[in-house]
Amino acid sequence: MPNSSEPIERHTLSVLVDNEPGVLARVIGLFSGRGYNIDSLTVSEVSHEGHLSRITIVTTGTPMVIEQIKNQLDRLVPVHRVRDLTVEASSLERELAMVKVRGVGEARGEALRLAEAFRARVIDATRESFVFEITGKSDKIDQFAWLMEPLGLVEVARTGVVAISRGPEAM
Repeated sequence: MPNSSEPIERHTLSVLVDNEPGVLARVIGLFSGRGYNIDSLTVSEVSHEGHLSRITIVTTGTPMVIEQIKNQLDRLVPVHRVRDLTVEASSLERELAMVKVRGVGEARGEALRLAEAFRARVIDATRESFVFEITGKSDKIDQFAWLMEPLGLVEVARTGVVAISRGPEAM
């Protein structure tokens, strides 16, 4: 039973796996079967020749739970490597979002000004709406969406976090 005095931490895990049917289901099954939550999940092939994919998982838990997750992931047969990018001092995280805002008049102008301040790009525009593309850390995207709410936020589509370590070494 986890110690209630332990802090809840957010960790970004990078998992190198075989790119074959059922692997993602096995990884996700590990989380759901033990009651662990996934805040963000991205998957993409990273080596066509090697038939490898990278799964980036953002999860929260006590340090003991995070360690259990890493150990259990490492034991799965299709998993080649598990890295906790949160504990590595030099890693980068980014997320992409598309944000649809409906507005006319002054609200429309204010949405454009905010988008410029956040370095969001207009990727679609009609007379009554915009779709912005924004990349950055998750909290930047959260803040942008929050500021767009009173201006006519319609919907947000997010990719989930992608992360990579700095330096010359590979996953």
